[in-house]
Amino acid sequence: MGSTALAGHRVVLGVGGGIAAYKSVELLRLLTGAGAEVECVLTEAACRFVAPLTFTALSGRAARTELFGSDDPIPHTRLGQWADLIVIAPATADLMARLAVGLADDLLTNTVLASRAPVLVAAAMHTEMWERPTTGRNVARLREDGVTVLDPESGPLAGGDVGRGRMAEPAVIMSACRGLLSRSGSLAGTSLLVTAGGTREPIDPVRYVGNRSSGRMGHAIAAIAAARGADVTLVTASPLPAGPGVARIQVETAAEMADATLTRFDDIDAVVMSAAIADFRPVDPAGTKLKKESGPPLITLEPTVDVLAEMGRRKRAQVLVGFAAETTDVAANGSAKVRAKNLDLLVANLVGVEDSGFGAETNRAYLCYPGDRVEDLGLLGKDELAGLICDRLADALTGSR
Repeated sequence: MGSTALAGHRVVLGVGGGIAAYKSVELLRLLTGAGAEVECVLTEAACRFVAPLTFTALSGRAARTELFGSDDPIPHTRLGQWADLIVIAPATADLMARLAVGLADDLLTNTVLASRAPVLVAAAMHTEMWERPTTGRNVARLREDGVTVLDPESGPLAGGDVGRGRMAEPAVIMSACRGLLSRSGSLAGTSLLVTAGGTREPIDPVRYVGNRSSGRMGHAIAAIAAARGADVTLVTASPLPAGPGVARIQVETAAEMADATLTRFDDIDAVVMSAAIADFRPVDPAGTKLKKESGPPLITLEPTVDVLAEMGRRKRAQVLVGFAAETTDVAANGSAKVRAKNLDLLVANLVGVEDSGFGAETNRAYLCYPGDRVEDLGLLGKDELAGLICDRLADALTGSR
C-alpha cells in the first residue's frame, strides 16, 4: 500500500480512557501517513492518559473532548455525518457497555449514534474485565449491530500482570481500517484458508516431536483478511485466539492438518500455508509414557504428507501462498520452493537470529514469486508483514479472476 492509500477518506478516531491510549498516537500517525483526514475525539478519562494537544499536533485538527462548550453547537452531528469510518481505540469495558445499549453521555458516544459510518472498536482492558459475562454480552450485541470488534491480545498488562487484554497493535487496527474503508473490502467475496502454528507428533502420551512456531503470523493474517471481507477458515495448531469473523478448526498433528486442509481445498479461492507442519513423525508412538529407567528410546521416523506440494499438484484456479523458514540463502531457497511446489507466492523468513523468526516481534522476510522475482521486505513487525501479505494476496486474486 502506498503512502496515500487512504487519501480522501475521513476518519473519526475515538480514544477511550485506558493505558493503551498511548498506542492511539501511533494509530493516528499511521492513518494520517496513509492520507486519511482524521478528527480525534477523546473521552474525559482518555485525557488523563494522553494530552489532547498530542492528537491536535499530529492530525492538524483540534482534538475534541467536549459535547458542549465549542463554537459548533452540534459537533456530534457534524462529525457523525462527516465520517467515513469511526474507529475507537482503546475501547474500555465501560465504553463498550455504553455503546452496546445506545447511551450518549459524551461527545464520542453521541457521534457514534449520529453516524451511519462503519464502526470499529479495539477492545482493551484487564483480563478479568474481558472475561466477565457482561462484557461478553456487550461485545456480542455490538457485533450483532454491525460493529467490528477487534478482540484484545495476550501479553503484559498494566500493573505487571500478564494475560489477555492488550489492545491490538496499531498495524492490525490499521489493516482493519483499510478493509472497512474500502466499499467492499479488498478481499470481499473470496474464500480463504489459512493455516497456523506448529504441529506436534506424539512420541508417547506425554512427549512429542515439534517446532518453535507460535502461530502468531497465521492468526494475524486470518484476522486481517477477515477484516478485509474474506470468508476465512483458520486451521491452527496454536492456542492463540482467532480474530472476529474467523472460523477456527483446531488440530494438533500433521495428519490432522492435512485432512482439515486438503478436504476443503477444492472449494476455496486461496490458501495461505503459514503453519510449520512437521516433516517427520514417529512411526509407532507408545501408548503409555516411556519410563526414564528404560533408557533412551529408539525412535523411528517417517515422512509426513507435504500438504503444500500436494496442493500445488491439485491447484486449478486457486491462489496458493506458502511459507518457508530458512537459516541461510533465504531468497534462493524460497525461489526454488516456488518452482518445486507450483506456488503463486512464498514468504521466506530468516530464522535463527535474534530479531527475526520464531518468538521474535519482527521478521526479515522475502516475497518470492514465479520467475525467480524476489521482493526484499527488510525487517518488519509481524502484524505489518501480515498486512502486506494480504495486500499481495488481494492483487493475486484480482489477477486470477
